[in-house]
Amino acid sequence: HVQLVESGGGSVQPGGSLTLSCTASGFRLDDYSMGWFRQAPGNAREAVATIDSGGYYSYPASVKGRFTISKDNAENTVYLQMNCLKSEDTALYYCATSKSAYETTQFADWGQGTQVTVS
Repeated sequence: HVQLVESGGGSVQPGGSLTLSCTASGFRLDDYSMGWFRQAPGNAREAVATIDSGGYYSYPASVKGRFTISKDNAENTVYLQMNCLKSEDTALYYCATSKSAYETTQFADWGQGTQVTVS
């Protein structure tokens, strides 16, 4: 049974940093692609970082250079380091797995989310 549990959200001032964690169970993190997503009220959910089982990562222009995705396979945990946070980064952040080694566009299982507020 796949389970994803996010943590690390909170409130921070503009320009600040936060690190989100997503601990996975029910599968080996290095077998599947993982992603971080966010959704603000009234907005569509968007991907902010993805990483496949080979370690290839991708970011949209809105966060590139500020956000970094990484994973610790021994801890079965994926992280999202967020620097230089802006008010527009305020959203509910989710992690997800595609349950595929290299699929990074369709994700099958999701965590419950952790709130990030920048103000």
